[in-house]
Amino acid sequence: MTVIHKNALMVEGKDELRTIPELIEANGIRWVINKQPIVYIQEYDGFSNLSDPDEITTELKISGREALGIIFDADDNPSEQWQSIRNSCLQSIPDLPKHIPEEGLIHTANLNNGRPIKFGIWMMPDNKMRGMLETFLTTMIPTGKEELWQFAQDKTQEAKSKGADFKDTYFDKANIYTWLAWQEEPGRQLHQAIQQQILHPQHPKAQKFVTWFKTLYGL
Repeated sequence: MTVIHKNALMVEGKDELRTIPELIEANGIRWVINKQPIVYIQEYDGFSNLSDPDEITTELKISGREALGIIFDADDNPSEQWQSIRNSCLQSIPDLPKHIPEEGLIHTANLNNGRPIKFGIWMMPDNKMRGMLETFLTTMIPTGKEELWQFAQDKTQEAKSKGADFKDTYFDKANIYTWLAWQEEPGRQLHQAIQQQILHPQHPKAQKFVTWFKTLYGL
């Protein structure tokens, strides 16, 4: 028997797939109820697949769907990324605003069959700055660990100057994985870092996203 997921979330990759449930659970919301996730997450292996207009339309029109969210990285050009995803959505939701709100988009979409659906967009890290999921997660560096975090960034920069091959656009990834390598159990993955409180999921700087998520899905 096919399960109808009333709440769904489209994401770029597996890191979001694994990390977001841990973040939401750490903020007091049970992720699995009666053996089903409260939000079904589908990963699309990159922005180009995620932003396919036909994929978005299909997800919006699934029977029983009440809320659909999309999360993607701003990368180096937030304005361009937003316009790309907005253009992909316009064929289904023609009244989207021209600019993404700083608190994240939550919009009531009235589909052509007359059925309303809650539709949300969050552009990592904060709907305005360049960056990605890892940039957002750096806002959860625990209080008292700032000196070590700065040292990790300095060493990443030094490694780059000595020939480290990672692209400049991946500095935020390199920074956070360098920092994670120096924890009590080195080499934790991002979702494990939240689960084990290596990152602080209740950090005030993470709450804008958590509020957006809870509001979109009525949690």
